[in-house]
Amino acid sequence: MQRVRGRPDRQHVTRTKDRHGGSQGPRQNLNEVTAGESLAAMCARTIRGGFARYNADFRDVTRRARRCFEEMDWQAGRIDGVARIDLYEDHVSSKIETLRGVLGDRIDDHELWKEIKEEFDDQIRDYVDLEFTKTYFSSITRRIFGTVGIDTEVEFIALDYRPMESIQREPPLNVYELYGNRAPRDVFLQLLDEYSYTVGWQDLRHSVTFLDRQLAHYSRRLGGVESIARLEFIKPVFYQNSRAYIVGRVVAHDSSILPFVIALNNTGAGISVDAVLTSSADVSMLFGFTRSYFHVDLETVADAVVFLRTLMPHKPVAEIFTVLGRAKQGKTERYRSFFRHLQQSTDQVVEAPGDKGMVMLVFTLPSYDVVFKIIRDRFAYPKTVARKDVLKKYQLVFKHDRAGRLVDAQEFRMLRFRKDRFEPKLLEALLTDASNTCKIEDDRLVINHLYIERRMAPLNLYLREAAPLDARAAILDYGQAIRDLSATNIFPGDLLLKNFGVTRNGRVIFYDYDELCLVTECNFRELPQPASIEEEMQAEAWFYVGEDDVFPEQFASFLGLEPEHLEIFLEAHSDLLTAAYWRDMKERHLAGEVPEVLPYRPSLIAPPPGSLD
Repeated sequence: MQRVRGRPDRQHVTRTKDRHGGSQGPRQNLNEVTAGESLAAMCARTIRGGFARYNADFRDVTRRARRCFEEMDWQAGRIDGVARIDLYEDHVSSKIETLRGVLGDRIDDHELWKEIKEEFDDQIRDYVDLEFTKTYFSSITRRIFGTVGIDTEVEFIALDYRPMESIQREPPLNVYELYGNRAPRDVFLQLLDEYSYTVGWQDLRHSVTFLDRQLAHYSRRLGGVESIARLEFIKPVFYQNSRAYIVGRVVAHDSSILPFVIALNNTGAGISVDAVLTSSADVSMLFGFTRSYFHVDLETVADAVVFLRTLMPHKPVAEIFTVLGRAKQGKTERYRSFFRHLQQSTDQVVEAPGDKGMVMLVFTLPSYDVVFKIIRDRFAYPKTVARKDVLKKYQLVFKHDRAGRLVDAQEFRMLRFRKDRFEPKLLEALLTDASNTCKIEDDRLVINHLYIERRMAPLNLYLREAAPLDARAAILDYGQAIRDLSATNIFPGDLLLKNFGVTRNGRVIFYDYDELCLVTECNFRELPQPASIEEEMQAEAWFYVGEDDVFPEQFASFLGLEPEHLEIFLEAHSDLLTAAYWRDMKERHLAGEVPEVLPYRPSLIAPPPGSLD
């Protein structure tokens, strides 16, 4: 794995921030108190410089996405994606060690840290990324003090504060006015020129014609092209897997807004416009909680989040921060949103609908759209995995291409809840079956570790109640979900319907990770034919079965599909029940091939060059 440049604290220098949170280069040694500067002020400056270096390293990795796209080096892009995820924890850990060296025995002096927090708050007052910088500070203090719940004296987490409402600044934009006789084609020629690549365009005329026709078609919602005042696009390009995205919006004269996101594809013969996303639903899917994180070189993040919410007004702020690669700030916003909702609601936390899991206890607050998962102390037979194995599976998903089919689980530690908000039966189960993780302190339930995911309808329950056409669509997408996962080198392991969920948009997602593994780790075999009636009638297998052996022919017998639903599944996905399909996919992954799973509907994809003439 390629190392990122600028490891934290290697040279003990900080960077002076401008008012937007950018960096202006090295300043004095962090470990030295300057004339007239208090110890608290110096520590605040040290932490502020640490965040600046983390941000600089994050952007260094992010900027490499352009080269990966131009060179079609998808493997390098995946490596960079994993390296970038690790950066935050690496920098926080390194900064804590620096502070230990500075403060010595006073590292856990609570009164001193109250002063440091005040100094820090004052030093970052004018930052656009104010909240993210505060999250970095709080990560340090929570680690130092082992905080349970919230300690507002030494960390930043105001539940009544809505930080996005204070952002008035827009991110850097490229703006294209439609005035006079200026035709949209001229605008798109200028746009593609300004977003060009060294490899050039495969067919510039074709791409411009496609954009022109898409704009003419979708601008009918605003009253036609003549109603459009301008097009606005965030200057940095968004990269995700094998595609690049120019993210923007159409603004009408009456200030109405229409999303306009342009997907670019490197065909090997040049860059082409692959698709245009013009609905909030399609853009929301692209920025969804089941997608890989974007690589986009934003100088500041909060203003970009505000812009993106104009395209996806119903998308939670937490999810936008997360999909931009700022997972820690995504967690902060999720925490703030949930506990604010707890203060404003009265319903109790209850067991989540669906079959009880043998590995996880799953519960939810009915009025809030997430589920909580806690690892049980012991797993029932036939589960053979250990707790550490489950943790590794979730880490794998966190760093892997989720292809729109794996839910992003946010990991939280040391949370404190009011005990009376939990339904008594659930509370008893938590204290009995997860006693290593849950305990009561006074009138509070303390949970040492849990995962939070978006809530979905379990597929088995959905199929019981769905109308025939909806059930058919879900079954077909269930098979497609398995295909998409295999294309990203993921074998779900346990294909039971209860382990898949259905989103509000009817999309099938996999969310049970304890049996998940890589396709390349499995040995896919055909079932041997019995040599006699006696062998066929044996309860146990008469042939050797290795630990990694998988027999796809057996899938149909335990998927849990009703006969009429199984027939629908087999019409479209019978090859998933053959060892040949899985062996072929395994060989493709071992050969370094990266099959594509696009985050937009096929109907949005541009026709081939020459077809629009």
